[in-house]
This record gives sequence, structure tokens and C-alpha cells, in this order.
Amino acid sequence: MSNINLYNYIESVKDFPKNGILFRDISPLLQNFEALSSLRTLFFQEASKYNIDYVATLDARGFLFSSLLSQDLKVGTILIRKPNKLPGALYTRTYELEYNKSSLSIQKSRNIKGKNIVLVDDLLATGGTLQCAENLINDNGGKVILSMVAIELMALKGREKISSNLFSVLQYD
Repeated sequence: MSNINLYNYIESVKDFPKNGILFRDISPLLQNFEALSSLRTLFFQEASKYNIDYVATLDARGFLFSSLLSQDLKVGTILIRKPNKLPGALYTRTYELEYNKSSLSIQKSRNIKGKNIVLVDDLLATGGTLQCAENLINDNGGKVILSMVAIELMALKGREKISSNLFSVLQYD
């Protein structure tokens, strides 16, 4: 695989989804096989340093990376979903958004007790969603030993809310 600069595959879109926001779009990275393969390799190289039982992933863009990582690590994936997306008995945790609240859930039947888990998402901004997912797992018997994101927005200091080791491939100020 060539030594590829992944920053070249992130599109910066001004004023999306609202004025004043600079959106970092991963679509070009997903469209390019070499870029996606490079990201996959970087995630695998970092995650393989840990003893991992499962990959857990966040609704919805985290799903894009978790299946690849799970396959490489030869472990299963656990879905962490937004409200009303999972059937059955759930572990649920609420978190604060900018103007309201939301929640994340894991099915109780996934049996995470005593399991080492890597948490995967596409982007870390303020850290609220990733922190909620981490607490959801840890509070219900699992242990998040590593959190991984493709993009970290450093100026928003989301890293400060994460208690596990954090690996980000691309960092923006």
C-alpha cells in the first residue's frame, strides 16, 4: 500500500449543517479504496496492541469502520444505537447535546460483562457522544480500553471527556 496522505481525502464544507460550522466530510475517504484501506490499516495496527474481545461502534458513521476492524481483529461488533433503533431489553444512558438531550443504548443480550472493548466512531468533537458510549459500556460491566476515531477536532477538547486511551488518525485545530 502506498504512503497516502489521508488529509487529502477529507472535504471541508463551510456552513454545514448550519452557519458557522466547518464540516469535515469523510465521503471522499470512503470513496477511495486506497484511502479507506490505509485508515483500516492504521486502526488495526493500533487496536492490535490491546487484548480486545469486541469492537463497539456508534450509530451511524462509526458502523462504517467497525465491521472492517472487527474482521481484522477476528472479534465481533456490538452496536450502540440512538433511541428506538434496537429491540429487546436495553442498557440506556442519556447525555446532553447543545440544545437538548439524547440517549444511546446497547442490547442487554450482548453480554459485555468482563469484556475488553474498543470503541470506534468517525469523529470526536465535544466528546459528549463518545463519553456517553464509554460510560454506557463501563457502567454495565464492560471495559472500554481504547477509543478510536478517524477525525478529532482538537479545539473542541473532546479528548478531555474520554477516560480510555484515545487514538485519532487525523487531527484538526
